[in-house]
Amino acid sequence: MRRNKVFDFWFRKQYIIAGALVLFAAFGMTALYSHNQEKERERLEQELSEISEQGNEVAEEQEEVEHASSIVPPKNNEAANRKVEELLPSVEEKAVLEPTDEIAGEIIEEPEVLAEAPAKSVSSNTPSLHFPKEEGMTWPLEGNVIMNYSMDATIYYATLDQYKYNPAIIISGDVNSKVYAVAQGKITDISQNEVTGTTVTVDLGDGYQAIYGQLKELNFKEGDYLEPGHVIGYVSEPTKYFSVEGSNLYFELQKDGEPVDPIAYFE
Repeated sequence: MRRNKVFDFWFRKQYIIAGALVLFAAFGMTALYSHNQEKERERLEQELSEISEQGNEVAEEQEEVEHASSIVPPKNNEAANRKVEELLPSVEEKAVLEPTDEIAGEIIEEPEVLAEAPAKSVSSNTPSLHFPKEEGMTWPLEGNVIMNYSMDATIYYATLDQYKYNPAIIISGDVNSKVYAVAQGKITDISQNEVTGTTVTVDLGDGYQAIYGQLKELNFKEGDYLEPGHVIGYVSEPTKYFSVEGSNLYFELQKDGEPVDPIAYFE
């Protein structure tokens, strides 16, 4: 009986000890957890403090920069801009003076050729016109003059059967005969005329211009330049105003818009 009581006592003691150990362990775990949490909280607070200090330093640096910018006089900025502007042309010039290997030889060795090329091109495309009054004109067609220039008196037109003034000369020529330029000039107009058919007007310079009528199959167009002897075109079939006279070339010479006698200017 006594042994049972002892056994019961120690049995209850084991539960008490076990419970005490459990409580002790719980308290120990709680204390350890609290200690770790305290350490973690302190670490976080330290990091936040460092971040805040860094932000304050950045803000202070920015304020110092802004303050320094406000102190710098505007004239210093202008001087810096002028310095940059002075440097830019030098950079561009350097780029021009340092061409690629492919064209370096041409630019350095033959600068005169490049400089003169545009002037030569303009000269060849737009020659200076001068009417060679002293030298005279070449004849535009090989043939007989069947109607003379006459602005002082009227002459007879066989097809019209009437007398009229004649501002040109009428040179007889077979159809398809070549018509030549009488002097250097520029074609300023090509038009169709009821009396003279296809008509070409050429500026000879110095206020002179030549008018060729009764043409066909032109070899040039408006804006082209002619030299003496160039074949402008060919004699066409006559218009109804020259049916009796037959195929011919109508040739008129004007000075400042007024007709003059072409015969006086031929060679």
